[in-house]
Amino acid sequence: MAAVPNQRSMSDVHPEHDFHAEAHALSGRMELPVNQEIQKQAAVSLNDWRGGHSFQRTDNSSLEGVIAFKSGYTHVSGNPSKKQGHGWVTLATSVLEGLNVLDVITADRMTAQVSTEHAILEGYVPQVTFLGTQFENLRVGGYPVHLELDLNVCGEKPPGDRSYLTELSFLDRVNQQRSAVWENSDLPTKVRAEYYEERQNLAAVRKQTGFGKEVRSIKCSLVKSIEPIPVAKICGNVLQIPGFGVVSLADLEVGVKPIYDPQSSRPESHYFTLTMITMHMGCIGEGMLAGGKVTANGHNKP
Repeated sequence: MAAVPNQRSMSDVHPEHDFHAEAHALSGRMELPVNQEIQKQAAVSLNDWRGGHSFQRTDNSSLEGVIAFKSGYTHVSGNPSKKQGHGWVTLATSVLEGLNVLDVITADRMTAQVSTEHAILEGYVPQVTFLGTQFENLRVGGYPVHLELDLNVCGEKPPGDRSYLTELSFLDRVNQQRSAVWENSDLPTKVRAEYYEERQNLAAVRKQTGFGKEVRSIKCSLVKSIEPIPVAKICGNVLQIPGFGVVSLADLEVGVKPIYDPQSSRPESHYFTLTMITMHMGCIGEGMLAGGKVTANGHNKP
């Protein structure tokens, strides 16, 4: 049988990868006692098929003494692995040291880290790890917050290059983990609305059989458990602090979004966004802060 003209074999195909990662140390918006937007501190990004490395650092930052940190630094990198049979590795890290928010929330150090590896074959969906992620001496009102993280919350990469959002065992873990938070009627109205939307997103993902031209994502947390402390009510990864507001720890968003790339046979990006601390303040201070935020994704082609 004659060969089909212009038909390429796998040996003719040279897989490539577009790297993407972002990180920043702190951002948000204060309304009281100071009305000011907090731009992304020590922000870095990577969006290039060649990979590379970027680093930023900010020292001794303070917003009128309301929010302060001794140092914040971030770095992102992307490179092909030197290990035989491995693909492309992306790393995003954000470190915040000496954080102090209204003398209520303090931490010596918190590190957010996400790393993905896209295989050369069946590598549209990456393996993900959060290995360096940790809190050091996090305190609320002077009381230490003892918590346990589950760095393997996403589990192994699904077989057949399927999305994590199609893996029922992962979705079941998320549902079990988040149910207590979703059913907490004591949360402020605005925060409760966000968790209601989160629950709706999970329900929509469960029903979906494929991913089209819209972003799909679910949210969970790397927090496995938090020991009780006298000054806060604990619900999952959420701390309700009377006189201060609501604090959530190690929030993770796992998602799929379409991209425009005619050279890719699967023009979609599977992303992981980790935020170490999110504060919805409402009493002695008003505003919203996010500290230690990283994202890694990227995509293969053809």
